[in-house]
Amino acid sequence: MIEATAEAAAELRLLLAEKEAPAGTGLRLTVERGGCAGLSYAMSLGMPGAGDEVVERDGVLFVVDAASASYLNGSIVDYEHSLNDSGFKIRNPNAVRSCGCGTSFEPAKGRDGAGPALPEGEACGAEG
Repeated sequence: MIEATAEAAAELRLLLAEKEAPAGTGLRLTVERGGCAGLSYAMSLGMPGAGDEVVERDGVLFVVDAASASYLNGSIVDYEHSLNDSGFKIRNPNAVRSCGCGTSFEPAKGRDGAGPALPEGEACGAEG
């Protein structure tokens, strides 16, 4: 199961209002093959479906599909404000490495057949 911070919930509430999303819409989190480190996070607005894990925080929903749940178990969804990269961020205890962009990660051994990851914090697309 994931957790969401109060900041993430507040920003999601603003986003849902801005998009005039229907009631029951939440932030859908998925893990897909690809990215610099083997797997990458994807986020979209969507309704919960059968088999999804749903976490409610401060009146908004965070949704994880069943196929992504094992990669995100124990993760914390936060929202960070910075000059060059504001947005939803995932702090994932299952990631042994991630690239500098923070959207790609390598899972712990035995969880996926992904190739080698970049050294921790190396920028996506960096020449090796």
